[in-house]
Amino acid sequence: MERGRVLLSPSILSADFGRLLAQVQEAEEAGADWLHVDVMDGHFVPNLTIGPPVLESLKGKVGLPLDVHLMIERPADYIKAFAAAGAAYLTVHPEADAHLHRTVQAIREAGIRPGVALNPSTPLSALECVLDDISLVLIMTVNPGFGGQKFIRSMVPKIRQAAALIGDRDIILEVDGGIGPETAPLVVGAGARALVAGNSVFRGKGTVAQNIKAIRDSLPG
Repeated sequence: MERGRVLLSPSILSADFGRLLAQVQEAEEAGADWLHVDVMDGHFVPNLTIGPPVLESLKGKVGLPLDVHLMIERPADYIKAFAAAGAAYLTVHPEADAHLHRTVQAIREAGIRPGVALNPSTPLSALECVLDDISLVLIMTVNPGFGGQKFIRSMVPKIRQAAALIGDRDIILEVDGGIGPETAPLVVGAGARALVAGNSVFRGKGTVAQNIKAIRDSLPG
C-alpha cells in the first residue's frame, strides 16, 4: 500500500447486478483500489447474497483485488472455493468461527491475505490471538446483514483503539458501514486506511466516478 494513501473498496452489494461488470469497470476506471464482496448466508446474518461464481465471472475482466468479506457460518469450509475464484483478501468473523486461529492459517496457506472483521458489539480483544497472523482488520460501523444502514458514530473511538492496537504492524485497518463523504473523514481521522463504500458509490447522487471523487475529496490532506 502506498504510504499515506487511503484505499477505497466499493461494495458490489449495492451495484446493479443486471450490469455488474459495467459498474465494476466504472469503479475501476474512476480510481477504486479494491472491490469489496459481501458474502452472506442467511444464518450468520439475516440476508443471502452471492458466492464464488460471481467472483469467477469477474476474474480476468477486472484488475482490482477482490476484498471478500465472509459473513457466514463455517467460513473455513469455503476457503478453497474463494481462493479458486480469485479472492485477494478473505475476511472472517470471530463470532462465526470457534477456531479462528486455524482458519486464519488456512486462509494464508491458500495464498490469500487473511482478515478479521469485528461486529459493533465485539471487543478488540477478539483480535489478540491472531494479530500477528493477519493482514487486515475490518471494523464494522453498522450491524452486518444489509447495505444502506446508518453509520454508528460510537464506533469512531473503537477505530482509534484498533489503530493503536495494530501499531506499526503491516496490517490494513478497514472500515465498513455507512461510509460516504460525510463519514469518511471521521474514520480516516481515527486511523482507518481502507474504506468500504456501497450505496454512496453505486447509488449516490452522481455517476460512479463522481461519487468516488466526492469521497476522495472529503478526505483530509
